[in-house]
Amino acid sequence: MDLDPEGLFRDDSDEDDDNVQEREANKEMVVYLIDASPKMFTPATKADEKEETHFHTIVNCITHALKTQIIGRSYDEVAICFFNTKEKKNLQELAGVYVYNVTEREPLDRPDARLIKEFSCIEDSFMSNIGSRYGITSGSRENTLYNALWVAQALLRKGSVKTVSKRIVIFTNEDDPFGGLTGAVKTDMIRTTIQRARDAQDLGLSIELLPLSRPDEEFNISLFYADLIGLEGDEIVDYLPSSGEKLEDMTNQLKKRMMKKRKVKTLAFAITNDVCIEVNTYALIRPTTPGAITWLDSISNLPLKAERSFICNDTGALLQDPQKRFQVYNDKIVKFSTRELSDVKRVSSHHLRLLGFKPLDYLKDYHNLRPSTFIYPSDEQIFGSTRVFVALHSSMRRLGRFALAFYGNPTRPQLVALIAQEEVTSAGGQIEPPGIHMIYLPYSDDVRYPEEVHLTSDDAPRATDEQIKKASNLLRRIDLKNFSVCQFSNPALQRHYGILEALALGEDEMPDVKDETLPDEEGLARPVVVKAVEEFKASVYGENYDQEEAEAAAAKAGASKKRKALTDAAAEKSAAHNWAELADTGKLKDMTVVDLKSYLSAHGLPVSGKKEALVSRILTHLGK
Repeated sequence: MDLDPEGLFRDDSDEDDDNVQEREANKEMVVYLIDASPKMFTPATKADEKEETHFHTIVNCITHALKTQIIGRSYDEVAICFFNTKEKKNLQELAGVYVYNVTEREPLDRPDARLIKEFSCIEDSFMSNIGSRYGITSGSRENTLYNALWVAQALLRKGSVKTVSKRIVIFTNEDDPFGGLTGAVKTDMIRTTIQRARDAQDLGLSIELLPLSRPDEEFNISLFYADLIGLEGDEIVDYLPSSGEKLEDMTNQLKKRMMKKRKVKTLAFAITNDVCIEVNTYALIRPTTPGAITWLDSISNLPLKAERSFICNDTGALLQDPQKRFQVYNDKIVKFSTRELSDVKRVSSHHLRLLGFKPLDYLKDYHNLRPSTFIYPSDEQIFGSTRVFVALHSSMRRLGRFALAFYGNPTRPQLVALIAQEEVTSAGGQIEPPGIHMIYLPYSDDVRYPEEVHLTSDDAPRATDEQIKKASNLLRRIDLKNFSVCQFSNPALQRHYGILEALALGEDEMPDVKDETLPDEEGLARPVVVKAVEEFKASVYGENYDQEEAEAAAAKAGASKKRKALTDAAAEKSAAHNWAELADTGKLKDMTVVDLKSYLSAHGLPVSGKKEALVSRILTHLGK
């Protein structure tokens, strides 16, 4: 519930400050390290008729990720770096490393249309312009993976790790890059590479791996990369993806790691007056809308800055003094000073306060006002927060209870339900993390009760056993397999951004946007489904049911009901006047056209024509 739906209490700078805070809190810098060795250009599967390579898969994945990043209005910065290349292009002049970029763009910067367009076509010219080779070979001390990590670390030097998340994502199908070496040379190169990775991690950089399995063997992460990214024991098994080489699977993995569940804010959670812990909050779902329109200067093509001025309504003079704000209450104008506005906005302090516990069945589905916020403990400021949080989480799961708390948002304080979530894992890793969901509850003012409808046993419709049986068969035939809400994209947004993408990339044709919300016509046309639908219709409407005839009859009946309702309303309104007396005294001409038409409608007479014609028609009907 918005306390200020018309923006009465909003300061002029509120919205800009929120955008700056969100941009700073969500900013991330990513360097994509792509293996360009000859193995990456071999077919991804043995039965691959199109001979799609792992390199092609990675290019498509990153291209899709860059488009998603622009659509999400993300402020993240991205760099693309190839290793195991013939050509070199990096500030350190290290062999076998090529930092890919386009003109008028920094190596680590926000993605633009030119980068996406040229990178998506890089396969056509990669061999001739950049080249592919094995960077770590027997008899050579050259270590291209070490060089690539060094270049990536140098690219991520700008920005503080306290406000910016920095990550290196490695794409490769070679699980043992030093497999061709032996003896002390191999040991020394492995040691120096792992040490380079640990140095980067000590500086706050996160290193992740997206492995691809070759047709003849699975990717064995324990050979080398487990030590590189710091995995041990069960973490190695959980890290391996359940599916490797397909484009959709890789794209999903990349989006899952690119769109991390970033911290929104840190809250103090008061368990009692003497016990308070620290928790971080995360937004798991946020509505996506088209980006705001930016006005540009017609000459320089630069964004325009909007300024607002106030003009006196009476004199038209430009006002210079600060404006006062007011609200009408009980026919009185209530004015607010700047301090009073600030005091009104700060309804409560910014923290969570526990009120008590209740069984989970007290919560109803419609109690959730908006998407929940995910809560996870932090020991950064208050040591011991995680232990207290885990104890509460485990007890709530075991007893089947939720915690009722008060969330003191400065401008929107709310009652919230804290529901413990159990961890869910699969072979591909963690699906749902353990933590607590904060459900926003309504106040009594927000509850709307539906009208009560009491039906007698004669009025209430009932379905026969045969109809229920046919309906059950229909449900089984049109069952959605492997359903997930995550598989449906907003068709309006997809078309909007598809057109923007075509215009930005200079493409001649608009892209075909697949509407995933449309019914599966091919699936519905299957004989078993058609038979189930026909049997259900026959059980409800009968064998000789004609849908078009029934719709025409229903439309005719609806029109008749509408005409009758209008006639009844006109008769009720017409009965308020003594029409014979009005005719005798000559006052019909003083009546409004609406009143005259109500009399005519009530008596089934035409209502067309000017006022004089309506009066004449009424007098004729009255016999005057």
